[in-house]
Amino acid sequence: MNKFLFTGFFLWLTSFSSATLYAQDVSLKKGPVYKIGIFAPLYLDSVFTKNTFRYQQSIPRFIMPAVDFVQGALIALDSLETGDDFIDAHIYDTKSFTEKLPDLIRTKKLDSLQLIIASVKDEDYLQLADFALQKNIPFISATYPNVAGITKNPFLVIMNATLKSHCEAIYSYLLQNHGTDKIYLCRQKGPQEDKVAGFFKQINEQDGKPLLPIEILNFDNTVNANLLKLKLDSNRKNIIIGASLDEGFAGNMAKACFELNKTYPITLIGMPNWDNFTALYNKKDLAGFPIYFTTPFYTEKNDGFSKSLIAAYYKKYKGKPGDMAFKGFESVYLFTKLLTKNPGNVMSQLNDKSVRVFCEYNFRPVRLNNEFAVPDYFENKHLYLIKILNGSISKAWK
Repeated sequence: MNKFLFTGFFLWLTSFSSATLYAQDVSLKKGPVYKIGIFAPLYLDSVFTKNTFRYQQSIPRFIMPAVDFVQGALIALDSLETGDDFIDAHIYDTKSFTEKLPDLIRTKKLDSLQLIIASVKDEDYLQLADFALQKNIPFISATYPNVAGITKNPFLVIMNATLKSHCEAIYSYLLQNHGTDKIYLCRQKGPQEDKVAGFFKQINEQDGKPLLPIEILNFDNTVNANLLKLKLDSNRKNIIIGASLDEGFAGNMAKACFELNKTYPITLIGMPNWDNFTALYNKKDLAGFPIYFTTPFYTEKNDGFSKSLIAAYYKKYKGKPGDMAFKGFESVYLFTKLLTKNPGNVMSQLNDKSVRVFCEYNFRPVRLNNEFAVPDYFENKHLYLIKILNGSISKAWK
């Protein structure tokens, strides 16, 4: 991080060290006030000592995702401030020493909230979900791709799809486009790999027998290209599902498929976290070979909202917004608009297309037991199929 950009971040963090709120002046407005809580693990009490920033050379990596998320959220609030609706929004640091989340809940400081938007996980996630259910407040989980065992909570909304939903999206794509091709699910040992294989088996055998002929191939981390070669058909398309979340496995599978693709036509589809694996963007080693993955978040950054965010971010921080800033902006702008448009009725209007920001969403009720009328949670089921090719990404489907 260059010195100029670091200075911008430092000034922002300093301004936040003494307060964790953002709100318009309520005395200037008449009419309804919409109260929103935005939660993220900023660790401000850990990175500051008596208002002195402890890290003089760079921002510590462990706070950067939350910092970027909140910066995007603040830019969204600035954009919303120009409208007719009045927003009273507070930013809460879930890792604060002085205002811990359980204390905020116990002292009823969050009771007036009408909307909770959070980039949290683990204990913070569970506490917010439980509080939201008790108070009937929509809880928007903006980034965590997990339900953490939560059930019977019709106020929980998951923007970042779960691993099972990614498997469902991949399967739907295969069913529509590769139903007659050779399909191999390639995996290594591991609990996450067991889950992925189990999801595909469950989806493919809903009627007791497989609908698609998916063959499972087991490898170690190194990936035996010769074993894979024995299974491939040079006269047909070969679809490889890279059914592992391990970076080493993904890189080795991509290299093996790249070499074999010269003789055997291969389409390689990986898991949602493959977008972060550096080796898959190597222009030299994987020249001309596309690798696919699914994601709920995608923008080409040439729309009006993206341009506005990019310009505002540069003006404030002298840098480019990362993915978390886009997620912070979108979640706050989208759901605040839904709240002001449908006060007290957000949960029934989750798929209102008139307030779209960057991405398409399809929030569906999930019932783990069909005997219960109340949803266990709502989850975004719209996923994009993205292609990595020669170091760049583009939308391949949906």
